[in-house]
Amino acid sequence: MCGGEGPRPGWGRCAPSPVLLLSLLASAAPHSLLGEETRQVSLEAIPAGLDPPQNLLHIRAVGTNSTLHYVWSTVGPPAVLLVATDTPHSALSVNWSLLLSPEPDGGLMVLPKDSIRFSSALVFTRLFEFAAANTSEAAQPPGEPYPPYSLAKFSWNNITDSLDRATLSATFRGHPTDDPTGAFANGSLAFRVQAFSASGRPAQPPRLLHSADTCQLEVALVGASPRGNRSLFGLEVAALGQGPDCPLMRELHSIDDEYAPAVFQLDQLLWGSVPPGFVQWRPVAFSRSRGGRESALRCRASPPRPTGAHIPQSPIVRAFFESHSNFCAFNLTFGASTGPGYWDAHYLSWSMLLGVGAPPVDTLSPLVLGIMAVALGAPALMLLAGGAFLLLGHRQCSEYQPIN
Repeated sequence: MCGGEGPRPGWGRCAPSPVLLLSLLASAAPHSLLGEETRQVSLEAIPAGLDPPQNLLHIRAVGTNSTLHYVWSTVGPPAVLLVATDTPHSALSVNWSLLLSPEPDGGLMVLPKDSIRFSSALVFTRLFEFAAANTSEAAQPPGEPYPPYSLAKFSWNNITDSLDRATLSATFRGHPTDDPTGAFANGSLAFRVQAFSASGRPAQPPRLLHSADTCQLEVALVGASPRGNRSLFGLEVAALGQGPDCPLMRELHSIDDEYAPAVFQLDQLLWGSVPPGFVQWRPVAFSRSRGGRESALRCRASPPRPTGAHIPQSPIVRAFFESHSNFCAFNLTFGASTGPGYWDAHYLSWSMLLGVGAPPVDTLSPLVLGIMAVALGAPALMLLAGGAFLLLGHRQCSEYQPIN
């Protein structure tokens, strides 16, 4: 239902399998950073003491010999830093006066610096809206574009008000600061962030399998008035590359749709580092809050491409990486001109996981394994029974002695 846009340059038939490369990277990574079954997770909203509030949410997930730091912020466009260290004692340091200055380099650090084994960032830059006129699933863009909404020019709620330590979650909710058409008069764009202390999966579709090494983001557009009768929406995401190359995007296919009915695909964005980092999502969005097959939307992801000058600067990214940034952007588009859409209930949601190590991957469910065993086992039993019958029949004929 959602995936990349065809073959990737540089990956021919004889190229190494991405699965093999990821396995090699994971096996070469420090063991202490990977596969923590449980982590001690804490959420902290770091106040700047300013009005309006400057949102900075720090999620700290401590394992036996490692720590994962997720730093979510709406200072500038919504963005997240992911930093993995090889010590359970690493800490975040924030200098607000430097972070909010025109030169924020060094305003945000994870200490000690020599404990950092992986670091990268995502920036959510623009919300797109298209007039749904193009019926081709492969078409990009899917219709005539309206002027996009720059998420750097949104006003956001105080994150402290939505902090829920029981569920390890918080929600950034915003609307454009300049809204001449009143499209967001009764609507908002929300980023709900949730951390996990152990493995499991949410109750709501698409029920992504998570681990203690991951953090989930749900993006929801609710109540905003579209500029067309059957508008389609999209999201631009910029990922910080490792070196000159863009992260690799790949698709995983499975015959098992137990947790996401009618969705047989999993999309991943992979940083080819040691240890590896990843973004993972089911290629499906929903047009109703209680997601289900009847409200599932098609979704497509474009291949990552080097960005131009249009990407707005994120102060937390610049503060941490000190201007050494090489971003690649990709677009997500949700829905089609036919079927369910945002116009059903003025609702759209999409979820992803962000983490370090080998991405969680579903195994075949017992039900599917049972069906496969019956489907493959029954013919084999019939062949064995037929062979035995023929063999016994041949032996009986060979033992017959004529009367004369």
